This record gives sequence, C-alpha cells and structure tokens, in this order.
Amino acid sequence: MNDDKVLREMGCDPKFRKVLVTDAKSATGQALVRALVKAGADIVWAGHAEPWKKMPGADDVAALPQVTRVALDVTDGRSVDELAGEIGGKVDIVINNAEVHRTFGIAARRGTDAARAEMDVNYFGLLRLAQAFGPALKGRSADGSTHAVAWVNLLSIYALANFPPHGTFSASKAAAHSLAQCLRAEMRLAGIRVVNLFPGPVDDEWNQNLPPPKLSPDALASAVVKALRDGTEDVYPGDVAQEWLERWREDPRVLERELAAGG
Repeated sequence: MNDDKVLREMGCDPKFRKVLVTDAKSATGQALVRALVKAGADIVWAGHAEPWKKMPGADDVAALPQVTRVALDVTDGRSVDELAGEIGGKVDIVINNAEVHRTFGIAARRGTDAARAEMDVNYFGLLRLAQAFGPALKGRSADGSTHAVAWVNLLSIYALANFPPHGTFSASKAAAHSLAQCLRAEMRLAGIRVVNLFPGPVDDEWNQNLPPPKLSPDALASAVVKALRDGTEDVYPGDVAQEWLERWREDPRVLERELAAGG
C-alpha cells in the first residue's frame, strides 16, 4: 500500500519518509535509526549533542548511506531553531527520543540540579522542538504523497504513575506527557499524528542498575516503526509497561500505593 502515492497520503509509514531522530547517539537512538533505515526511510537526520562524547556504534550508524548527522541540542533554543531553519521544511516525521534519566526521588537527593536537567531535556526539550518544528510540519500536512505525517514522543510508563526510586524522572515524563497531549490537540487539525510511547525500563545506560525484565533498544525501535505503520497513537511496549498499564486502568490509587511500598 505504501508504494502507492495516493494511498500513502493516508498513512504515516516511514517508508520513503524523511525522519529526524533527535538523539541518535544513545543505544535507543542508534536502534531507531537502524530500524527506520530498514523500514525504507528516504533520509534519517541523526541528531547529536555533545560531539566530544563518543558512544560505541554511533559512528557506524552515522555512516549508513541514508543517514545524515546533524547538530542538535534540545536544551539550546538556538541549536533547535537553527536546525529547524535548515530542515524543518523537509521533515516528514519527528521522533523525539532525547532524554535525561537520573535515579532517586525527593528525600534521597539534595538540591534541584538533577531534576532541572531532567526537566530541561524531557519537558522543555520537547517544548523547544514543538515550537520550532511544529509550524513547519503543520504547514506541510497537505503536500500530497510527500506531506509531513507524524510526531513521535518517547515518554515512559512512569508518566502514568510515579515510580519513587526514579521520582523526579517520573515527574519530568508526566510533564512531557501533558505537553504531548497539548501538541496532539494542536496537530490534529492539520492531520499530523502524535504518537506517544510509554515503555517500561529500557536496557540502556540509564537503567544499568535495574533488574530485568528490561526492554531492549531494538524492541523499542520496532515498536515505533509498528506504531507508525499501524497509526497507533499510544503504545506501551514491553512486559513491565503492559502490567503497569493494566494495574493503572484498574485503579490508579492502588498502583500508586503498591509502587510506594516497593512493588
């Protein structure tokens, strides 16, 4: 179906699309880039901040023919605006996977520096991106078979119910969830689909001390591609996310008390 230009106007399959991945250096970002290339994306812009920070495998991913590395720091408004000025009129899909994840809640950690860093990336980063890229996507929503189609947010199942051992991270993702709902409302009239992912713990650099089960970056990337192909707006990949979602739907207060008690 996605080989047909007319039918492609009704979907958001990444095949033939031009996609921005906001953080392509992380394990999750690398998996996303590989999955998008495999899915037939025309161009994948691979965002990277902190060029001095070398991540294993990042150079190999950036060397793929369909991939173009671009400087992007979601904590820097100028960086976001400059990239939007360069490619904002070309991007079909934005995938915002940039995040900062620290452990501890309130009492176990003094000061607000870590929490501010989480909010600056996880919440304000999304806000900066939406303000810079949102108008361009909405303006291109009727460009025939090459129109802009989707915005994907990597959130967390912790956005639904705070996980006290990761309390401030949970709060930042809850804030991002609320902002993503606003973004969805603003994008809906233009026909841009906003896809929110709520994974459980991902097997990445942020969750090394958490016991399994953890979602692999490749599984998360596959969930993103499937959500785009299927047109699914809310996705809960992984066993932990599915279990928490079921418990949250049954009674959010019971889940909150269980998590506060350590389970």
